[in-house]
Amino acid sequence: MATMNVSLPDPMREWVETQVKGGVYANASDYIRDLIRHDQRRRQELQAAIAEGLNSGRSGRKAEDVMKAAKTRLRNG
Repeated sequence: MATMNVSLPDPMREWVETQVKGGVYANASDYIRDLIRHDQRRRQELQAAIAEGLNSGRSGRKAEDVMKAAKTRLRNG
């Protein structure tokens, strides 16, 4: 396994140390690897959603109607 040195600001370093001390991770490397796995999965899901949207075809709705519906959903929770 390759080694990589990473510089972090103090608050981030303290956060990583807290995660390790809390027993969630064995060490800082485990925590960083988990973050990377989550990021990779999130990006794959995003790419799949984009592809699905592109492949779904065109909507018959006007852009203004889509925006109005989105704003209504945001206001109503």
